[in-house]
Amino acid sequence: MSSIQVHGRCHCGEIEISATVDSDKVMACHCSDCQTFSGAPYRAVAMVPAEEITITGQPTEYVKVADSGNRRFQAFCPTCGTQLYAADSEKKIYNIRTGFLDAVAELKPAKHIFAQSAIGWVHDIESQPWFEAGANSAPCDPKSGRAR
Repeated sequence: MSSIQVHGRCHCGEIEISATVDSDKVMACHCSDCQTFSGAPYRAVAMVPAEEITITGQPTEYVKVADSGNRRFQAFCPTCGTQLYAADSEKKIYNIRTGFLDAVAELKPAKHIFAQSAIGWVHDIESQPWFEAGANSAPCDPKSGRAR
């Protein structure tokens, strides 16, 4: 386990978050809620205790009630819509969305959770063609992002 200092801001810059993330607390969440909220097949998150996070700005929070009855705060920027975090009802643990953080490349998921909801093709995603930029750009190596 290693600690990583992270900082990020939403797309418009209205909200900033800084935190200390333990590398073993970074996960790819495949739950159906993450799929719906993100519009993607999974979402990378970093679990951070409240005492390790600083939030500047005023996120909008949507309260989601889980099947279990637990309440979760889903936070996003009210201006640009960047998804920022989810938190438990007492705001003791934050699941920071890693995509807006400067250190996103360092935050490799240590585990995958909610595998029962995972989309089947996610396991062989590297076998599909990869392109440097848009669909009409040069084919590339999926690991480096550089043309072959």
